[in-house]
Amino acid sequence: MTVYHNYIGGEWRPSRDGAVYETRNPANPNEVIGAFPLSTRDDVLDAIAAARQAQKGWAAMPPAQRGEILLRAGLAIEARADDLARTLTREEGKTLREAAGEVKRAADIFKFFGGEGRRLGGEVLPSDRTGAFNLVRREPLGVAALITPWNFPIAIPAWKMAPALIAGNAVVLKPASLTPLIAIEIVRALIDAGLPAGVVNLVTGSGAVIGDELTTHPGVDAISFTGSYAVGHQLYQKAAARMARVQTEMGGKNPLVVLADADLDLAVQLAVVGGYGLTGQACTATSRVIVEAPLVEAFTARLRARAESLRLGDGLDPATEMGPTVSRSQLETDLEYIAIGQREGARLVTGGDVVEGLGGHFIRPALFVDVRPEMRIAQEEIFGPVIAIMAARDFDEALALANQVQYGLVASICTNNLKRAFQFAEQIEAGVVKINQPTTGLELHLPFGGFKHSSSGTFKEQGRTALDFYTRLKTIYVSYAP
Repeated sequence: MTVYHNYIGGEWRPSRDGAVYETRNPANPNEVIGAFPLSTRDDVLDAIAAARQAQKGWAAMPPAQRGEILLRAGLAIEARADDLARTLTREEGKTLREAAGEVKRAADIFKFFGGEGRRLGGEVLPSDRTGAFNLVRREPLGVAALITPWNFPIAIPAWKMAPALIAGNAVVLKPASLTPLIAIEIVRALIDAGLPAGVVNLVTGSGAVIGDELTTHPGVDAISFTGSYAVGHQLYQKAAARMARVQTEMGGKNPLVVLADADLDLAVQLAVVGGYGLTGQACTATSRVIVEAPLVEAFTARLRARAESLRLGDGLDPATEMGPTVSRSQLETDLEYIAIGQREGARLVTGGDVVEGLGGHFIRPALFVDVRPEMRIAQEEIFGPVIAIMAARDFDEALALANQVQYGLVASICTNNLKRAFQFAEQIEAGVVKINQPTTGLELHLPFGGFKHSSSGTFKEQGRTALDFYTRLKTIYVSYAP
C-alpha cells in the first residue's frame, strides 16, 4: 500500500502525529488506493504559515510569468491525461470516458488562466480635474483556503486554484477525504511546472478539523467552498464572524422541463445524461423531470427502457455506461431516499435496488412517477441516480413546479418553441439555464453559480468572472499637471 503525504512549504510531509486513513476503489472495495495523512490542527497551521510566507514573493512575480507556470501545469496534466483519468476512475468510480473529460477540463482551465496572466489588469478612468486621471488596480487577497468535494476531484480544485494563483494568491487546498490522490496529482503538475515552494499547500483528512481551522484562522483571507448546504451554511456563519471573504456552491435540485412540442428522443437523452450520467453524483444533475401532460406516458416509457438498458460496472471497462456510487455511505443514502419516496406515495417504476454480483457500491438507476412537489424526493438533493417525473398541465405549471424548491443552480428546458424557451430563461430561478441541453456540463469560460440555497449569492466561479473573488480593487488618483 502506498502512503502519501501532505504538501506544505515545498515539502511532502506526514501528519504531525503520523496518523493515516485509507481510501478504496468504490467499484472494488477490496482494492486500497492508498493511505493519506489524517492531518491535525498543527498541520493546518503549518500550511497557512507556509502560504503566508510565500504569498508576497508570488504576488511580486509578473503576472505573465505566473501565467507561464499555469500553462506548463496544464500541459503537464494533458501529457499524463490517460494515467490521471484511470486514477480518477479508480478513486471516485465514474466511467473512464467521464474521467477523461474531467481531466481534459482541468488541463484546459490551467491553460485558460495561464493566458489571463497577460490580461490581468484594471481600468484607466477619466478625472473631473484637469491634468489628472484615475486608475483601478486589481490586487490579490493573500491566502485562499479551497475546500473541494469528491464528485469532481480534479476539475473543481483546478477551477478554484487557477484563478487564485494567477491573481497572486497563495493557496491551502483541502480536498475531499474520499478523493485525495487526484488532488495530489494536480499539485505534482504545478511542482513540475516550476511553482515556488509554499505557494500551494495541500492537507488531507477530516473536514471537521481542517475546515474549521481554515475557516476561523485570521491568516486565511478567503475561503472557497463546494459541498452541501448544511456544511456551507455553517462555514459561512463562522467566516462572517471575522468578515472573511467567502464563496460557496452548495448543491442543486435541478429540473428538466419537457414541453409537449419537444423532440421526444432528445428529451429522453437529456434526462439520461443529466440524471444517470456521473451516477447522478453532480450538483448539476437532473433530479426532476417536469413533463407536460400529453407527453408524460410516452416519455416515461422511453426513459424507463433506457434506464433499464444502461450497462453498470467498473468505470475502467470501456463498455460501462454508469459506475458505482462513491462509497457505501452514499449508496445507503440513495437507498434511504428511494424508501422515503415510496413511503410518501411516489411510484417506483424501475431500479433503486442494489446490484448483486459486481462487488462494488452499485445501484440500479431509479425512476419515480406520480411525484408531488411536497415530497422529499422532489425537494432534497439526493446525489444519486434517481429521477422523479412530475406531470404539468401546461407551461405555467411546469415553470411553477421548477421554481418550487429551495435550490436554484441549473435548470433546463426541452422545447421547439422559441418563445417558451426564452420565457423560461427569464423566469426560472436558477443561475445557469440550458435550452435543449442537459443540466450537466459547463463551459469553462462562462460564469457558474446558483441562486437561493445553491450559493451564498456573492461571487461566481469559472471564467474571467472568477477573478472577482480572488482579487480586491484599489483606486488610485493621479495628478500630473497643476
